[in-house]
Amino acid sequence: MKPNILSDKEIQQLRAETKGTAHRIHFNNAGASLPPDVVVQTVIDYLTEEATYGGYETEAKYHKQLENVYTLIARLINADVDEIAIVENASTAWHIAFNGIDFKKGDVIITSEMEYVTNLLGFLNAQKTHGVEFKVIPNDEHGNFSLSALEEAITPQTKLIAVTEIASTTGGMIPIIEIGKIARKHNILYLVDACQSAGHVPIDVKQIGCDMLSVTGRKYLRAPRGTGFLYVRKEILNRIKPLYLDNHATNWVSQDDYELRNDARRFELYEKNRALILGLGKAIEYALNIGVDRIWDRIKYLSALMRSQLAGIEGVIVHDFGDLQCGIVTFSVAGLDSREVKIKLAENNINVSLGKAVSTLVFMEKNHLESVVRASVHYYNTEEEIQSLCNSLEAIIRSVIAKAV
Repeated sequence: MKPNILSDKEIQQLRAETKGTAHRIHFNNAGASLPPDVVVQTVIDYLTEEATYGGYETEAKYHKQLENVYTLIARLINADVDEIAIVENASTAWHIAFNGIDFKKGDVIITSEMEYVTNLLGFLNAQKTHGVEFKVIPNDEHGNFSLSALEEAITPQTKLIAVTEIASTTGGMIPIIEIGKIARKHNILYLVDACQSAGHVPIDVKQIGCDMLSVTGRKYLRAPRGTGFLYVRKEILNRIKPLYLDNHATNWVSQDDYELRNDARRFELYEKNRALILGLGKAIEYALNIGVDRIWDRIKYLSALMRSQLAGIEGVIVHDFGDLQCGIVTFSVAGLDSREVKIKLAENNINVSLGKAVSTLVFMEKNHLESVVRASVHYYNTEEEIQSLCNSLEAIIRSVIAKAV
């Protein structure tokens, strides 16, 4: 039964406020969502004023609005304003947090098989430069993260637990709240990659119990590319060393010393794109006005519908595992390379993505997957669009069979 979430009238209004929905069926929201028109216009208007009146002058005029973006981010994730740093993307945020940790030889990092490649590269780099080790907690036979295996893996040498809640190339999810309880019990630093989570599922950093959380704007938040933010819990602020400094990151500087800011903006640099920051704020405001709980309910409904319909097509294999599943749906078509499926769907004005093995390397190798088709739904997608995707796939399969005869 369809849940009582966003009404059909609301969906049509939200689609009317997003020009892109009239031109494409967009199932690449895990790559970059279609932004609402108001977000695009916010960026354009600010850039126009910069070009007319000057960059510094326009920044001064919009000072309150720019400051309010921090407030909106704090509302989105239930954090305090002074725990937020605005950066360019989730990878930047994650690496600022991770590389700011004072790792020593013999320290151990615990992660999951769902971890994103950029983060794995961070672990490997720390292994080479600091002599740390990292352990991967494999999913169980049902595709679920094993909390008991995590408990067993913890030793006095465990310095950090770092996990990605929603992986790049599978629809499974990691139980970050339960992991947070374990991290707090053992007083271990806890870093969550919420790159695919923000604007997709509700995030409450106090409930999660994480010390650091990294986010991008371009995915489910529907913000411009080149936006993101980092959350650092104020109690551990001084345990994370800034990677670089300018006078924005400090309270004062003398010829002999300096003093860092007493908030998370010590991890920022002064120069950044103010137009994009306002666009990020407008996108967050847009999501908050809809309600992230309602967004998540709509996404769960659409993704479950898509998985069910795809599973009913002969020759299509759905690859999502685990009890917790999100808006990312991954599948393959027998006898066809996933890249070819993506290209053929694009010819029918349907956007999907190619999930490469390297993106979630441990998970993909464990499940013997070289690539998958990734179709990621958002609240503005419709049941009719899912049916169009399935119809196109059936036509592609029929064409392949006809050629083989």
